[in-house]
Amino acid sequence: MRKIAFLRSVRIQRADPYVQQAVRGLAADGIEAGLFHTSGAAGDDDFPGHRQRLDRGVTPRELADAVAAWGADAAVSISLPCENALRDAAAKALLDAAGIPTVMTPLAATMLLVDKWETKQLCKQAGLPVPDGFRVDSDLLAGRGLPVPGYRDALRVQAGRIGYPLMSKPVWDSTSMGIRPLRSPADLDAFLAPGPGPGCQSASAVVEQVVEGDLCSVDIVGRPGSYRVLPLCWTGRAGAEPVFTFADLRWCGPRAEADAAFAEVARTLVDFCGSLEVHGSVNVDMIYTGGRFVILEINPRIGGATTLSCAASGTNTFTSLARMARGLPVHGGTAQRTGWAIEFLAGGGIPPAAVTELRRRVRVVTAHELVIDGASHGDIVVITLAEGEEERTVKALTELHEVTGFPAADVMGKISSLLNR
Repeated sequence: MRKIAFLRSVRIQRADPYVQQAVRGLAADGIEAGLFHTSGAAGDDDFPGHRQRLDRGVTPRELADAVAAWGADAAVSISLPCENALRDAAAKALLDAAGIPTVMTPLAATMLLVDKWETKQLCKQAGLPVPDGFRVDSDLLAGRGLPVPGYRDALRVQAGRIGYPLMSKPVWDSTSMGIRPLRSPADLDAFLAPGPGPGCQSASAVVEQVVEGDLCSVDIVGRPGSYRVLPLCWTGRAGAEPVFTFADLRWCGPRAEADAAFAEVARTLVDFCGSLEVHGSVNVDMIYTGGRFVILEINPRIGGATTLSCAASGTNTFTSLARMARGLPVHGGTAQRTGWAIEFLAGGGIPPAAVTELRRRVRVVTAHELVIDGASHGDIVVITLAEGEEERTVKALTELHEVTGFPAADVMGKISSLLNR
């Protein structure tokens, strides 16, 4: 094993600092890492290895050819969101056939998991709770194909059975994009209306009941027979109105009742992954409500909270994936939390005067610009602390806020409430 390629579709800085640790570990064993990415710029500090920028519209064949031309012995997909995971799964089929084993869930399973309706059916078969809902087919609504005069009325009956409010989301999208509240029959009628407008003519959707509760996610990493379940990450509040994925405080830390309730869900999810022959990482989005977990999505890729789960558990997902590429064992079971990890967004960026002081006062895992689809959302910050350091951390951040205005008052209030509960 001389070369391992990493396939990436969003800025590599979002994987800081864990991808760098994984790459340096490979280098220590005499293995060169290569980054084949379709977004952002990367320097030596971001990825200390071979780097090749590809066009955002690169095809699976072109991606596979680029990896093979570099001379890779193996490859690892660390792409997101789901449309890019699908690209990598197709590239995996081509690379595997060329004798370059690739750590990525097989294409057939990936195609099921990127489809929210198919995922819902798989979850129900596995005994995992999901929101009640129905699929809306854009072809039937737009009159493409077989005419079905009663289709809209059938959907209205389904909606009435479940009850309002409802929420629609595209079958093929992720990171909370395209979600629309349907508060009444009038909203549903507008959504189903023919012709141009904000309806469901161009993209099929899942319409489902609104489940209120705490949003959370979990990453599961491994291969059939050996899956590692990382700690739960809490990412906000679910309700009738869609929210930006990074709008709220995101954290991983002690929550005894929920942790106990999740133990059985984790076992079912591991069996679920095994049944689909998941190979690599999956990210499961859930709502915790009434003492139970309701599954929203199971994404065949690393997650948006992967850094949090790594920081809180001392488990490096990227190192685990690299070990799989080398044919080395990956420890199964549940990764234990080693402390708190907290992630928050500085919408206006971190004031220059605050950067050094932040690192002096608390343990900073990463602080970098958050760019999504080419748009900057400010800086994202992840800090860690041990249990027992809550009071000291709040005091340190409060003093920093008083001097620099950072973290912002609303963020500071959320951190204080979380750590002082």
